[in-house]
Order: sequence, then C-alpha cells, then structure tokens
Amino acid sequence: MRHRSAVVVSIAVIGALSLSACGSRGEKKSGDGGNADSGSTTVVIGVDAPLTGDLSALGLGIRNSVDLAVKKANETNEVPGVKFEIKALDDTGKPAPGQQNATQLVADSKVLGVVGPLNSSVAQSMQQIFDDANLVEVSPANTGVALSQGEKWASGEKKRPFKSYFRTATTDAVQGPFAAQFLYNDAKKTKVFLIDDQKTYGAGLAGTFKGEFTKLGGTLVGEEHVNPDDRDFAAIVTKVRSSGAEAVYYGGEYPAAGPLSLQLKEAGVNIPLMGGDGIQSGDFIKLNPKSQGDYATAVGLPVESLDTAKKFIADYKTAGYKDAYETYGGYSYDSAWAIIQGVKAAKASGKALDRKAVRDAVQNVTFDGVTGKVSFDEFGDTTNKQLTVYTVKDGKWAVEKSGTFKG
Repeated sequence: MRHRSAVVVSIAVIGALSLSACGSRGEKKSGDGGNADSGSTTVVIGVDAPLTGDLSALGLGIRNSVDLAVKKANETNEVPGVKFEIKALDDTGKPAPGQQNATQLVADSKVLGVVGPLNSSVAQSMQQIFDDANLVEVSPANTGVALSQGEKWASGEKKRPFKSYFRTATTDAVQGPFAAQFLYNDAKKTKVFLIDDQKTYGAGLAGTFKGEFTKLGGTLVGEEHVNPDDRDFAAIVTKVRSSGAEAVYYGGEYPAAGPLSLQLKEAGVNIPLMGGDGIQSGDFIKLNPKSQGDYATAVGLPVESLDTAKKFIADYKTAGYKDAYETYGGYSYDSAWAIIQGVKAAKASGKALDRKAVRDAVQNVTFDGVTGKVSFDEFGDTTNKQLTVYTVKDGKWAVEKSGTFKG
C-alpha cells in the first residue's frame, strides 16, 4: 500500500563506556544520531503508522507486530549488550503528520531505525528527512514503485532515490499486473470499470493494472477518480451500471472501497469489486455486508499458511494484543527484525554504533522471517515477489490463488 504508517526504535547509552587496554571501541559521531558502543545500550525503533482514523486497523497491527519483535529480541538477547524499545507515532494516514513525525524521530539521537509508514503518500513526505540523517526506514506496506526506483521507473530508467529506504512489501509494479492477470485469465472478466482515489498508492496501482489488463486484451469500459474521503458514490454507480462492466477495479483503500462496493450491489450492479492490499482488511467486510465475491490482492503468501509464521501467530495471541495483526503484521515484524539484525551486524563490526552503520548493514541483512526469506535488492526492495488473491466468502477473506508474478 500503501501504502498501506508508526513505531520508533531509540538508542540511548544507559551505561558507562567500557574501556579496555586497547581503548574505546567507538566514539559517538556528532550529527549522525549515533551512540558510543558500550556494555549497555538502549536502541529505540520508531514506528510511524495511522494509529487513529479510518486506517487505524492496519496501523495498530503494524505497531503491535513491531512491539512483539522488540520484546522477542530482548527476551532472547538477540543483540548482546543492547536493549530495544519502540516509540510509535500516529500519522493518521496523512503526509503532513508523517513529515512532522519524521522530523521528531530524526531529532531524537536515540532512534536508529523506523518501521513504516503504511501509506506511500506518507512515505514521500518522510524519505528526504530520513535520508539526510542516514536514518534507516523499513516499510511493511508501501507499494508505490517510485519510492525505491525513482519517478522514471516506468520508462525503464530505474534509479534509487534514497539509500535509507527499504521495504518488505513488494511493489505495485507487481501487484497491479498480478490482479489484471487474475481478472482476465482466471475470473474471465474482459470488461472492467477502473476507479482510483487519486492518492499515490491508489493511482499508481490503478495505472499498473490498466497497463497489464489492456495488454492482455481486456477493455476498460470507463475510468473515474474519486476523493478518498467520499462515501456517496451514486453518480459513479450510475456510470458503472450503464457501462456493461463485468468487474470494477478500485485503486485505493477500504474506507472508500467498502461503501462503493456496497452501493453498487444495492443498486443491482452485482459484479465483483477488486482492489489491492489497501482493501484486504476485515474492516472492508464490516463496511460492506454484501461484499461476498469481491477480490483483493495482498503482497506475499497468506501468513496463516506459512510454517515460518506459526510462532509469530502464537506469540501474538499470547501477548494479548486487542487489535488483529491484519494484513501487514508479519511484514511489520520482519521490518523490525531487519533493523534489529542491522544493529547486530553494525555492533559486531566493532565500529561506532550509529545510524549510518545500521543503514549500511540493513542493505546486506538476510534471514528467515515470518513471511519467508527476507533480503533486499539494489533498490531496497524485497526480493520476495509472491502475491495472493483473496475473495470474500461467508464474511471472511479466503485465499483464491497464490503465486509468483511472471511479467
């Protein structure tokens, strides 16, 4: 998504710097947000996500999953001599608060890494701030391609804008076409009405869907844009009904997608609405009691089906979080663990434990995570290109198809 953003990890030196006959192992670098390596160091991981507002179901799952990763790292003494904490900030799913949060996190020299944000539009407002401070951020949910490959990626000119930016979610360059292939080849829908919410995530997703769907031979019988805050879609429902569409593809998130699908069904337009991971939430179904048969793609394979996720699911339940881990729980845990492994590698190098060292170490981390093998390519993107199509059955999201995108 997010798209689909807020937990913060801080580093503070809480013990005296140990000196040996060989002298200090490292010194704090002014302006780099680092701390001298010592026998007892507190590292704070920041989280930026929507903890209130329409997208809070996803954001709270992100925060809780990072919290769980931090607790596990401390329990197992994953990084000897380091205690992890989190600091979660609320961006409400909007760029301006996200930018303010980024500034706040950078100003805290204890923060050595950030998980988030949820929304690609929020990430755009934060990237430069984090990069200027060498502060690594790992998003579990952003899918906007330009964030990692530059604005000219679609023309084949790929250039990484920020060394500090990583993500464990695959991009819309994969997700949109994967959805198009499913609708055309599997669901046998050749006429689609395309709608997006004009946000970075939604518009980008709709664009990559359109390119692949028309390439396959499908026809777009209509295109419309909505405001993400709209909840009355009467005018668009009328257009869809008269268009002869066999399905609607919506680039956006569940707060608008749920009501849109419901109003279509109530008007007698009994065709499926499909979207990306931005609608693959239990709240989409709560908002739309007539969502049976709607579709959504999500990055990766279903967490519940992975042997690697069994412990995460059990531990999350045992921890007693009142909010579900939702779509991005496993990816949030893995994002936090990537930062933890970056801290571990930076500390083991014997050099000063600072932001730049952690950022550089994250580029080379590789481990078996909740969502499978976790590693990053030259753009900071996940090397995991697997996706899943879900459909609503009996009031729940059920797996329809999983696989690896083949462009």
